[in-house]
Amino acid sequence: MHVGFVMNPVAGMGGRVGLKGTDGKVAEAIDRGAEPRAPDRATRALDRLATAASETSVSVAADPMGERLVRGAGFDPVRVVDPFGDDDRGRGGDPPGPAETTAEHTARVVRAFVEEGEEAEGDDGETGPVDLVLFVGGDGTATDVAAALEAAGSEGPMLGVPAGVKVYSSVFAVSPEDAAEVAATFSRTERREVMDIDEDAYREGEVHPELRAVAHVPVADDLQSSKQTASGTVESLAEGVADDIRERDGEGVTFVLGPGSTVGAIKAELGFEPSPIGVDVWRDGAVVLRDGTEQEILDALGEANVIVVSPIGGQGFVFGRGNPQLSPAVVRRCDLRIVASRAKLDDVRALRVDTDDPELDAELAGWVRVRVGKFETRMMKIA
Repeated sequence: MHVGFVMNPVAGMGGRVGLKGTDGKVAEAIDRGAEPRAPDRATRALDRLATAASETSVSVAADPMGERLVRGAGFDPVRVVDPFGDDDRGRGGDPPGPAETTAEHTARVVRAFVEEGEEAEGDDGETGPVDLVLFVGGDGTATDVAAALEAAGSEGPMLGVPAGVKVYSSVFAVSPEDAAEVAATFSRTERREVMDIDEDAYREGEVHPELRAVAHVPVADDLQSSKQTASGTVESLAEGVADDIRERDGEGVTFVLGPGSTVGAIKAELGFEPSPIGVDVWRDGAVVLRDGTEQEILDALGEANVIVVSPIGGQGFVFGRGNPQLSPAVVRRCDLRIVASRAKLDDVRALRVDTDDPELDAELAGWVRVRVGKFETRMMKIA
């Protein structure tokens, strides 16, 4: 198998610092102290691919879009393109910083993967068209890859290693390791939707996913579904959870209330205007933090802490999609309470977590109780 590997080095950087995305916000994310997320996600996928399919040939682009990481995983890749060129690299030939990458750079890489190949510097021979474009990023990167494939007239498949904040598209594997397993074992493809949203509207609490492309994607169980809006009322659920929270007012218990409409209904029942896609913190009858970043949430925690979250409709992710502020450091200091409407749970086979910490993911796996009504609960498995 011949894989073309490309990484968006800034994907997901805006999540933990409260930006809800990174499109057009890289500099601000860096100013807020954001750390790159994509390289670690890429390394996890590449390490698993090296184990599952060590004979895979890999084409890459020059750094910072993945070459060093591919070599670090033990592959001997062929560099088919330098998307920046000598002018962008300057006289010293140093790679541009991650913040300098753009959608056009991604497009140049994908076009090179589709073409018959260019002789790579330091390598003999040429590469042929790739069998799969394996990319690391979020919905914006997925859109860029799909658009470049279409513009090049290719119906070759693409598969995403999830590293963005939102990840609405159904072209992503559930985790980096799953992406590698799918890449190593798939035998057929199907057409799937590439979705994205307006991040500025998203930051204002308006979520309007738009279809950006339809792409060929490997068929496997370890692919996520597109996010869908769950139907059904959550009023009684919100009332029951809010009553439970009020009963603990005065005890010093800190409640970390995740994003989304279901937990938003609980916030409204408590009597405050929720930040629709942000994380709010409640303690002893009052809001102590609105729309917090990872560090702000950590600073707000006390001795006893509870996270209240709802799985993403259509996907079942409790952590890892839409709530990166709830980092492993935050999750490890809190008890977990999962809430969901019955309709939402009817749409998912299992719950999922993808926290960036495989050990924590393993600790969270297993059967959990999910609150579905004022008093009712349902057992669901975190796979």
